Amino acid sequence: MELLQNIWWYLVLIGVMILVHELGHYWAARYFDVKVETFSFGFGPRLFGFRRGETDFRFSLILFGGYVKMAGDVQGEETSAGDRALTAKPRWQRMIIAFAGPAINLVLAVVLLTGLFMVSYEKTPNPSSPTIGYLAPDGAAAKAGVQEGDKVVQFNDIVDPSWEDMQIKIATNGRSPMPLWVERKGERIRLTLTPGYDNQQGIGTAGWIFEVAVRIAGYNTESNVKAAEQAGLKPGDTLVSINGRVLRSAISVNEAINAAGGKPVEVVYLRDKNEYRTMVTPAKGTIEGKERWMIGVALAPTVEVVKLPFPQALTESVKKNAQFAGLIVNFLGGIVQQRVSPKSIEGPIRIAQMSGDAARQGFLSFVILMAGVSLNLAIFNLLPIPILDGGVMLILFIEMLMRRDLDLKVKETVIKVGFVFLMAVVVFVIYNDIAKIRPPV
Repeated sequence: MELLQNIWWYLVLIGVMILVHELGHYWAARYFDVKVETFSFGFGPRLFGFRRGETDFRFSLILFGGYVKMAGDVQGEETSAGDRALTAKPRWQRMIIAFAGPAINLVLAVVLLTGLFMVSYEKTPNPSSPTIGYLAPDGAAAKAGVQEGDKVVQFNDIVDPSWEDMQIKIATNGRSPMPLWVERKGERIRLTLTPGYDNQQGIGTAGWIFEVAVRIAGYNTESNVKAAEQAGLKPGDTLVSINGRVLRSAISVNEAINAAGGKPVEVVYLRDKNEYRTMVTPAKGTIEGKERWMIGVALAPTVEVVKLPFPQALTESVKKNAQFAGLIVNFLGGIVQQRVSPKSIEGPIRIAQMSGDAARQGFLSFVILMAGVSLNLAIFNLLPIPILDGGVMLILFIEMLMRRDLDLKVKETVIKVGFVFLMAVVVFVIYNDIAKIRPPV
């Protein structure tokens, strides 16, 4: 059942992306009075559809993408469209028509997040110069000499970095040493962080988490442990310390409880801005098939959900999309420079899984995924690869500089090479998806 759900929501997601992208080309072509012969969902033989005016709107056999066929869009093609043929139009108009598809995907990403933020915007903590809340014992940050409670004041070339700034740099610079300045007990200390490398995901890792208030989101009913509830702790309480250890992350809570080995622990917590203390006796419980000491609570960072007015929602949407676009570009650059593995690319199988997961989590989660996919599709199509919109624009730009058309045979060869390259990418990402979901042997 879950597989069928994944497939269905993937088709919904990709269907919207195809429709929006191809509508961009279609509307731009119509604006410049280019004859549009076909608007197709999918490739290959026509299955069904309808004709409106001079355009055949159809569904084709291979539902993997889509296209808009314009009169004369292949140089040398016989057409009776005359001045309405694509090749009869000035190159700047053809460039706008090629750009219109990715452009409307960019617009869609901004519109989706704007609408989302007007309904539900999570104000999650993302401070500048974040304080480190947890370190994996064998992680890159711990090896670099970073300590819990350190405040990061400069990372590489970024002064007062946000957590997102640092995560982007780390993810795209696996195994590359980077300078790091922290503030510790009033002293500024220079360290060198060399991110580790996640072979499965193909990205750099540091093994740290920034400090965030640890809030009790609810009681953990799965474990059947009620120690926290019996001690008077309630959802909404913020945990401050356990046995004197300052709690800077949810992981530190688990470590402090395990360290007690079942003995009663003193918990300091905040409720309505007042500080309280209580003794809690951990009990053995099972979570995800693993037995450990616990007090029976579900933890979550403090998140405030608000509704942004349209101007603020639009501004935040543009800001988030710009950040995501920068991350995508950094990842692509990292792949070219071999700082990031191509394994980090998600293919259709993984996108189908994410589509199903997002849909099951709720409409808002699916909107977030749709915005991300739309942005990725826009940037991918703008890559200067023949057969993609970016490749078409590059050829037109070269012809504008040369003030003449490239030789038809040269164009055909370039397009064939681009097609082979694109098919190789498709095969790779599908294989990569299968490798990621394949259970270990």
